[in-house]
Amino acid sequence: MNERILIIEDDEGIVKVIQRGLQLEGYKVDAAYDGESGLELARSWFPDLVILDLMLPGIDGLEVCNRLRARSSVPILILTAKETTQDRVEGLDAGADDYLVKPFELDELQARVRALLRRTQTDRATVLLFADLALDTSTRTAIRNNRQIQLTAKEYDLLDLFMRHPRQVLTRELIFDRVWGYDFGGESNVLDVYIRYLRQKLEVGDEIRLIHTVRGVGYVLRETI
Repeated sequence: MNERILIIEDDEGIVKVIQRGLQLEGYKVDAAYDGESGLELARSWFPDLVILDLMLPGIDGLEVCNRLRARSSVPILILTAKETTQDRVEGLDAGADDYLVKPFELDELQARVRALLRRTQTDRATVLLFADLALDTSTRTAIRNNRQIQLTAKEYDLLDLFMRHPRQVLTRELIFDRVWGYDFGGESNVLDVYIRYLRQKLEVGDEIRLIHTVRGVGYVLRETI
C-alpha cells in the first residue's frame, strides 16, 4: 500500500514543491491550507504521515499537533520559520516527531519523511488488540480465544486496516484505496466477498461479530452493533 502524506501549510508555493517532490517518490499526497481543514482531512483520509506548518491561519500548528496527537500516533514533521530552541521544544512537546526549519532543501525533507516512515513501520511490528482478537503483525496471523487464524494476504491487509482504526466507520472507497490501491467502482462486490471470508474465519461457535456493516457507507470494527 502506498503511504499517504498530508501537508498542512498555508503557502501554496511551498505546498506545490513538496507535493511534486513526494509524488515523484511514489507517495500519495493531499494538502490543506489551514488548521481546521487539515484536522478534518486527517480524520477522513487517515494519512500515514503529516507535514505541518506552525504558522497557520485560524488554528495554529501547535494546536493542530496537539489535537492530532490526542487521537493518533501518526508521525508529524513540523515545518517552522522560527529557529529558536524554544520553538522547536514547543513543537516536540506538542507531539511532533521531527522538525525542519524553513527554508529547507527538498532532499532533506524527503530523507526525513523516509526516516519517519521507516521508524513507524518498525514500531508497527507488534501485536494489535481489540476485544478478544489479536493480530500479530510479525507473523501476519490472527488469534481469537487461543485459536490461531491463518489469513491470506488481502484478508490480512483488510483486518490490519480495521485493527488500526477500531470503532471508526471506514467507507468502501477508503478501504478499496488502502487495501487494493485503487477504486474498484460501485458495482464491485469484491470487498463484500472478503468481509464474508474474514467473518467466517473470525466467528466460530458463539464468538460475537466484530466487523459490522454500515449500510450505504462501509464497515466498522466494534464490539456491538
